[in-house]
Amino acid sequence: MKYGFVLPRGDAQTAAKFAHQAEEAGWDGFFVWEPVWGIDAWVCLTAAAMRTERIKLGTMITPISRMRPWKLASETTTLDNLSNGRVILSVGLGAVDTGFKTFSEITERKKRAELLDEGLEVLTGLWSGEPFHFKGEHYDIEITADTFNPPPPPAQKPRIPIWVVGAWPRVKSMQRALRYDGLLPNVMGEDGKVRMSPATPDEIREMNQYITANREGDTPFDIVIEGQTPGDDPGEAATIISPYAQAGATWWIEAMWNISEGNQVLERIKQGPPPSV
Repeated sequence: MKYGFVLPRGDAQTAAKFAHQAEEAGWDGFFVWEPVWGIDAWVCLTAAAMRTERIKLGTMITPISRMRPWKLASETTTLDNLSNGRVILSVGLGAVDTGFKTFSEITERKKRAELLDEGLEVLTGLWSGEPFHFKGEHYDIEITADTFNPPPPPAQKPRIPIWVVGAWPRVKSMQRALRYDGLLPNVMGEDGKVRMSPATPDEIREMNQYITANREGDTPFDIVIEGQTPGDDPGEAATIISPYAQAGATWWIEAMWNISEGNQVLERIKQGPPPSV
């Protein structure tokens, strides 16, 4: 099990300072959220990269439906090379109540899913650093050797890891995640909507079995869980996390979304990750 920390809010200077403290305290990853309008996630992660050497750096999450995939490819490739291969890209449809309608972003779920799928194909194609052709419903791209002056490809091989939000047990959503490098699980309720409560260890075990049975290839694949643990009680923290580790989860992301006081967040970072399980 690896342990990450997601910054609930703060500017680029805060991200740099807190990422440095997270690395010093032994966390494995440092993540920031990507708003529709607000503090830019990639500037924050770039600042964090300049203050760190080991810790992974990523987003929670990037909604590709409202991105230009070529711009995101530029940002991620640039940061991966700057950080010597430490970027993780987490993607999903995004939460429409975070400003999508305010800024005329697409809110229709089906179309956002189409843009996510096509965007991922464009993104990974551009990461190759080679001439590239793609024709879909939303993007038509033709880059030839004569017109293409590519930036260096990402430092990580075969690519920057991509974690994808998957709606369990919806097959199409899960199959999307299985094409990439990790699952951020959402559980669908009986009403057909995403359940507010997180996946249980038993549900993670079911997902892990599904992944083993249906995923092609033998490259590493992460199952990522988000929650909170007490930094001052390692025993209780281990009790919370152990069932998830035993069920097959590979990352725990410490998330303090409801905490607005930066000192409380920094204190939790300095307490360090839960004990290894």
